[in-house]
Amino acid sequence: MTQDLIDAFYGGLANRDGEAMAACYHDEALFEDPIFGELVVDDARDMWRMLCSSDTDLSLNHTILESTESSAKVNWVAKYTFSSTGRPVTNDVVATMKIRDGLIVDHRDDFGFWKWSSQALGIPGQLLGWTPMLKAKVRATTRTNLDEFKAKQA
Repeated sequence: MTQDLIDAFYGGLANRDGEAMAACYHDEALFEDPIFGELVVDDARDMWRMLCSSDTDLSLNHTILESTESSAKVNWVAKYTFSSTGRPVTNDVVATMKIRDGLIVDHRDDFGFWKWSSQALGIPGQLLGWTPMLKAKVRATTRTNLDEFKAKQA
């Protein structure tokens, strides 16, 4: 059952189906990653809807490393062009998920922010990707983008 949920979630991302991804989250879910920070369920659902709606050349594969009825650990690798800079990115992520009632209730994506920012942002990311200042700037930008996306959907 957990494997089917994980396959549906990442299948949704691979197919750029934000609604399919959103449906995998429990109504009490939390999400966190280095770029968006911590998001409550509605923001997490809209984040995936936003990312899936962008015009990008995303390719993705995922491998379930561990799974039980109540948890999963997944390695997923996304390759895409970062729209703001046109730079190619390969993001290698380890997701840790808690499952309740057959849905994701806690989702934590872990990856190296410096490695991501070096690819996505080029020289500024290479020079400043390790600093809290750049991470805060990226989070503020992604929050603004998410808020604008949500406003358009309302």
